[in-house]
Amino acid sequence: MFDATAPRYANLVRLDPEAGAPPHEPQAHGPGVGFHLIDTTMMYAPRSGGVKRYLMAKRAWLARRRPDVRHSLVVPGARTQAEGDGLVTVAATRLPFGDGYRMPASLTKWETVLRLLEPDVIEAGDVFVPGHAALETGEALGVPVVGFCHTDAAALAALHFGEWAEAPAFNFWAQAYQRFDHVVAPSRHMAARLADAGVQRMSIQQLGVDTALFDPARGDRAKLLRRLGLPSDTRLLVFAGRPAREKNIDSMVAAVERLGAPYKLLLVGAGKDVAWSPHVISLDFERDPQRLAALLASCDAALHANENEIFGLFVLEAMAAGLPVIGSRRGGVGELIDPSVGQPARNVEPAGLAEAIDALFSRDVAAISQAARRRAETRHGWDATFEALARLYAQLRADRQPLALTA
Repeated sequence: MFDATAPRYANLVRLDPEAGAPPHEPQAHGPGVGFHLIDTTMMYAPRSGGVKRYLMAKRAWLARRRPDVRHSLVVPGARTQAEGDGLVTVAATRLPFGDGYRMPASLTKWETVLRLLEPDVIEAGDVFVPGHAALETGEALGVPVVGFCHTDAAALAALHFGEWAEAPAFNFWAQAYQRFDHVVAPSRHMAARLADAGVQRMSIQQLGVDTALFDPARGDRAKLLRRLGLPSDTRLLVFAGRPAREKNIDSMVAAVERLGAPYKLLLVGAGKDVAWSPHVISLDFERDPQRLAALLASCDAALHANENEIFGLFVLEAMAAGLPVIGSRRGGVGELIDPSVGQPARNVEPAGLAEAIDALFSRDVAAISQAARRRAETRHGWDATFEALARLYAQLRADRQPLALTA
């Protein structure tokens, strides 16, 4: 039984002694000034990908550009505790073969932690236990709750369990997102899915990329080829991400096998110990962002084979690193790439990907690389993403303010 008064939860009373009053002594401030923002999600683990990178980028941006905003992050962990610097973990069981992910099970426990922290705005990154706890907390405290749609639960259910699972998953997903004060979709593809689900209070906000971190200047192609034992005429394709089924890694591998020499595929984090093919080299998950940025910038092109990708943060990171991208015409990836910055594939089957890879390298790859970098710099910096979200949070708080004054 979760007891918020127990000694083990005492360190939840104040996350940061310098950040302001503890939860039971709330600060008085209006909608246009500093506030307490909580991000909560189950999609946070030592090896997690795009969602965690988004949250870390937001945390850094707020510290730099909006120091008046107190930011807390509530995620699964081995135990329930405040770990400092606004990071709070809630005890959750580790998933077997889940690559470090944990499955929250107690709605009561999660909601109690959120309520103890007394947020002014909550953003939920899923519609499972953390998302439902955010909704219940928002209703109890009278604060707005934003749902950021990072995953398409129905599409994943169909992929992993069969078509029979899609309809019930879609209904669950739809009903949850309809409850949020506002829903953010990272792509037109995802916005269309949400509209089909009956979500009306919604906006589209693409994710961004750190163009100072992911920079062509970090690359050293010759050094990487020597490290991998590859000849200088290699055409080195790269994909960095989890070895999840929806990433369609088998198709990428088969495409490179069809092409043969001089093509090689470098997989970063997508199955280090799997013997994919002589045409594939697998490296472990890269925790160091600078080392990952250097790896990407040292390759020749990026490859992405998920046609139902919600957004595709890896695509932006590759473009910022100066890589043309071969990927699907559909989904979030299809909204990021076109022939000026890469090579859209007619489909993500091995033959379609192989055709697109071959087509890219028959063009002026150096010019496309430069265009990809320019696109990332001019359209996809994180500033635009987080400035828009900060305005959204302020507007939602302002909309709630009359209710708070009359309570």
